[in-house]
Amino acid sequence: MNFTDKKNLEKLINKYLKVNISKNIKYPLTDNSLLTIDILKGVEVLLSKQLTMSKITQEFEREFAKYIGAKYALMVNSGSSANLIAAFALANPRKKNFLKRGDEFLIPALCWSTSLWPLVQAGLKPKFVDVNVNNFNMNIDEFNNKLSKKIKAIMAVHVLGNSTQIGEIAKTAKSKDIFLIEDTCESLGAKYNNKYLGTFGDFGTYSFYYSHQITSGEGGMIVCNSKTDYDLIYSMRSHGWARKLKNKNKNKKDTSFNFINSGFNLRPLEVSAAIGLSQFKRLNSMINIRINNRKKIINRLTSSPLWNSQFSFLEVTKNVKPSFFGLPILINKNLLSKRKKFFNLLKTKDIETRIIISGNFVSQPSIKIYNLNQNNYRFPNAQEIENRGFFIGLHPNHISEKTLEHLEENLLKINKL
Repeated sequence: MNFTDKKNLEKLINKYLKVNISKNIKYPLTDNSLLTIDILKGVEVLLSKQLTMSKITQEFEREFAKYIGAKYALMVNSGSSANLIAAFALANPRKKNFLKRGDEFLIPALCWSTSLWPLVQAGLKPKFVDVNVNNFNMNIDEFNNKLSKKIKAIMAVHVLGNSTQIGEIAKTAKSKDIFLIEDTCESLGAKYNNKYLGTFGDFGTYSFYYSHQITSGEGGMIVCNSKTDYDLIYSMRSHGWARKLKNKNKNKKDTSFNFINSGFNLRPLEVSAAIGLSQFKRLNSMINIRINNRKKIINRLTSSPLWNSQFSFLEVTKNVKPSFFGLPILINKNLLSKRKKFFNLLKTKDIETRIIISGNFVSQPSIKIYNLNQNNYRFPNAQEIENRGFFIGLHPNHISEKTLEHLEENLLKINKL
């Protein structure tokens, strides 16, 4: 593509974006973060005819690892796939002290579906841990109480841009030789003690879904610091292939089709990598915008004449620099009887809401199908968050005064319903 063609294409994309970005919903859960440059990078890949992962994917992986502070990064087609490959890597016979079928793992009751299921699908048994209502993190006392010789892995979930108590959890994992996966799909760019989340354990996973800190449409990343682990997940990402690995079986004549392990097809598209890499260069800027938007919304609500402690907000974990994803809100217990009317009101006012993650996951129907809570444990704090909680969007674009007025006017009506 020559310079003139590129400039003409930029003009067309700019024109299309201005006309077609929908503003039908006054305050959606997610707002467009794609700029002309992101789309142009994607179009360039499509025009190059190199659709499958290639050099741009590799560049994105290198830049991501450098930013996060990990030795290796591997792009996959979603954050869920990142969790899948991490779980099956820990249960792979090529992994030292690999997990065996029936081994147990700890996971917070407040989690996403694919934080849990990859480990279950790998043959492991979950032991759920309740969370704290104020910060949505695993309750450390319950975490410690549920530790036993049967616990061989921990799935630490960093919720909505905050961090779990990863320092203490990582220390415990190391001292007891327990594998640690950090599900950082909602918290890309957040730090604990000035160290990026996702780098404290054996594997860190990230998501580039449309509503997340950056997007590649779909897409994800997994990081690690062990060359052995990297070779394992590299092979497993693409069918268990040895191709392009230096340690492949040299005794086989045609190593191009040498399958050294089990595997999946979790490869990303090159166009996704191009868009993701373009967005990645603005990650810090978009994180700061979200932080400022959150501050403006909370300040607007709590300083309003209509404020009457209708809500409480997530408390950031000590020593954490957050990277907010959404704005979770807990309704005052005295107002819970008005919850249904309140959400109906917000819907009529074009303010999108949703539950916090998936609520108390132990109460989901799928848990009963697979009998994963055999002792019928209760998780009152996770359930309270489900009952009281909702979240609204936190966008990567600066919030307007008009939008702040709209949120103030309608969110604070709950006590008058």
